[in-house]
Amino acid sequence: MSGNKIPESVLVVIYTAQLDVLILERADRPGFWQSVTGSKDAPDEPLIQTARRELAEETGFEPDAIAGSVLTDWREHNRYEIYPHWRHRYAPGVTHNVEHAFGFCLSGMQAPTLSAREHLGFLWLPWREAAQRCFSMTNVAAIESLPRRR
Repeated sequence: MSGNKIPESVLVVIYTAQLDVLILERADRPGFWQSVTGSKDAPDEPLIQTARRELAEETGFEPDAIAGSVLTDWREHNRYEIYPHWRHRYAPGVTHNVEHAFGFCLSGMQAPTLSAREHLGFLWLPWREAAQRCFSMTNVAAIESLPRRR
């Protein structure tokens, strides 16, 4: 692999049954809030493995180790244009990414163990407020879909 990011990623919305949502503030863009995101490490990496890895890396949450938690592939994806300030991470000429949505339901709000390299802070907010804080429209749409997924 050349060191370029693979333009296929996961978005993992972490939430509770009461529809409180965990959002994270990006270290490389203070003020930019989002759910867990991350690209595949290899083209053949299964998406569920990518989601599990990114959850553990960014929050310390390991689905199999948290009683009552459920990681679900929402079987939805979005193709979007990569923000120009992040294109340098990809191979020359790559302008779009395909993002696959997952949900991670916890039995209650828990404090994540953040990766300081990736995130400055976290907030648990009711779903509407969490959606309003997110900069990514695909993240907003995923959070806004939570009431119908219950």
